[in-house]
Amino acid sequence: MIALRRGREADAVSAGAICYRAFKDIAEAHNFAPDFPTPEAAAGLLGNMIRHEEFYDIVAEIDGRIVGTNFLDERNPIAGLGPITVEPGDQNGQVGRLLMQAVMDRARERGLVGIRLLQAGYHNRSLSLYLKLGFDAREHIACLQGPTIGKSVPGCTVRAARSGDLSACNAVCFRVHGHDRSGELADAIAQGTASVVERAGRITGYATLIAYFGHAVGETTDDMKALIGAAPAYLGPGFLVPSRNGDLMRWCLAEGLRVTQTMTLMTIGLYNEPDGAWLPSVLY
Repeated sequence: MIALRRGREADAVSAGAICYRAFKDIAEAHNFAPDFPTPEAAAGLLGNMIRHEEFYDIVAEIDGRIVGTNFLDERNPIAGLGPITVEPGDQNGQVGRLLMQAVMDRARERGLVGIRLLQAGYHNRSLSLYLKLGFDAREHIACLQGPTIGKSVPGCTVRAARSGDLSACNAVCFRVHGHDRSGELADAIAQGTASVVERAGRITGYATLIAYFGHAVGETTDDMKALIGAAPAYLGPGFLVPSRNGDLMRWCLAEGLRVTQTMTLMTIGLYNEPDGAWLPSVLY
């Protein structure tokens, strides 16, 4: 029988090992690189999420043995879902569906106006599950990786974000998406990873991090090029670009970056067609 409970910090090592094996198993079955390089890297991420007061964690057990986990990022009005992972030997046995239903119920209880996730393009089973649960496919996303570009864009100045920038950055995000991501941005500013781009002395875009777990928004594609061009590294498997932004995709490819995989942005609840340039994180 499958039992669900809240996560504990002591779960991080076991849950991280499952997360590593699950992503490695499905990725290598389709000749892709795993999202996590080691079990320790996965455990570090999940441990941070369990400790964070604004992440909801849920653990699945069978006979007292951890077999899967799922997470909900509750820092913003729109919740980001994942990573959801199930021990490879226990997949296709309702664990994943129960973990998904648990966080969806949580979002409804909290009154969150939407839930979003990114799904690996090669993972047919997860696509089918999310569609059955009511998610809609919204965007085709490309993961890009390669050497840092190290170029500036004329008229654009990139600098580190400061706490006083939060309001202006939120206004840009609201203009592009119809909602802000203030909780994530505040964390990124406190951690020293966030940057802003200015044109004519006005903030026109920001990035929490140009990375797999970072997002960015800008009024124009030039704002996004400036943020990417100034990034000191592209951490994790790479950063994520909506492939329909052909201008940005062609610029990145011309600068030596390569597509490593494709993903699907899926949503439930509030969704506005973006009006501007943006990069999602692996959560949304």
